[in-house]
Amino acid sequence: MRRGDNITGNLDWLTIMLFFLIALLGWLNIFAAVYDESVNQNIFDLSLNSGRQLIFIAASVILVIAIMVMDFRFYDTFSWFIYGAIVLLLIIVLLFGREVAGSRSWFELGAFRLQPSELAKFATGLALAKYISTPGFRIDRLSHQIILFGIIAIPAVLIVLQGDAGTAMVYSVFILVLFREGLSPVLLLTGAFSAVIFILTLLIDDHVYLYMGILAVATVTVILNKKRIKRISLIVAGALVVAGVIRSVDYVINDVLKPHQQNRIKAFINPDSDPLGFGWNVTQSKIAIGSGGPWGKGFLKGTQTKFDFVPEQSTDFIFCTIGEEHGWIGSLITITLFVALILRVIYIAERQKWRFARVYGYSVACIFFFHFAVNIGMTIGLFPVIGIPLPLFSYGGSSFFGFTLLLFILLKLDAHRTQVLVH
Repeated sequence: MRRGDNITGNLDWLTIMLFFLIALLGWLNIFAAVYDESVNQNIFDLSLNSGRQLIFIAASVILVIAIMVMDFRFYDTFSWFIYGAIVLLLIIVLLFGREVAGSRSWFELGAFRLQPSELAKFATGLALAKYISTPGFRIDRLSHQIILFGIIAIPAVLIVLQGDAGTAMVYSVFILVLFREGLSPVLLLTGAFSAVIFILTLLIDDHVYLYMGILAVATVTVILNKKRIKRISLIVAGALVVAGVIRSVDYVINDVLKPHQQNRIKAFINPDSDPLGFGWNVTQSKIAIGSGGPWGKGFLKGTQTKFDFVPEQSTDFIFCTIGEEHGWIGSLITITLFVALILRVIYIAERQKWRFARVYGYSVACIFFFHFAVNIGMTIGLFPVIGIPLPLFSYGGSSFFGFTLLLFILLKLDAHRTQVLVH
């Protein structure tokens, strides 16, 4: 690799435009979420979330400049150092951090808070990219796979110990990155199938029907498969995995999850069973989005927002503001912008000559996709409420800085893609 002089000319300006457009729309909707028409409020008021979010956006510009002036080889050279430093922060915050909403995940810095788990995402992406791009790496080797899963598991476990299971779930999406790099699809399918069985176990009270269904599928597979002896062991192993998943559900729900997390699962399964209790958030969220109709009620005209029917409106449930005030059209435009950004990141990742940059690019795409899909999905009842923000849209400095780092490190690497002489 060799150093290049022209950086700004090689930057992907379409991605940068999408970044700032999404951030701008998020800022406006944060103001709409906290706006009180009985008070003469200003969007720049630092006592409001919108005013503080503007500070975060301005600070992110400084962060972007710092990323761009740094040598692009820094992110490869110091990947392990960055990863280790963030893991250390996760340990420190677990011991000495402040507990907020049941999670000990925050450092207090004067009037602002820092959540290291939001920064751990880009650090984990760098570490994975570094290890996968190491000479001699082979993803089909068990020892290398164990190290890869260890890189992902270390921050995820620390975040679970902090009490933030929602953020920890984000790290599962790194499996898609490994699949792109050649990991056997069997592992991916096994994980997806286990997740389906887990959900079915929650929905079906009598587990006997699940076991009967599994036995029927296994029997038909053995009968139809010509290489029965070779496959029977795999089928038996799969059945044991499924049985283990079914048996683990009660333990996970009752002994691992905290009461508020258990209520989120109950609300996902049947929000109408307790609409004034654990089903309140999702029920009111769907009412707010549905009440917007095709065109919405208008900017700052959302009644669900104004009367605080939907909790966490400027953070986890920011999409409700879009649906209520801007309707189906506004929701479609917002979703289109996110899809365009994610597809652009995938395109950028695919055009990299350097494996390090490609792996990191897919990490960025997968993290953005997980946050985007799950956040919007949980506001309309398709996913349990796990408390993760909508990228660049939800209020929060740590989240905004984390996504800024993710995206602009990739853009920095991409700006030098023509100067990479080795894969």
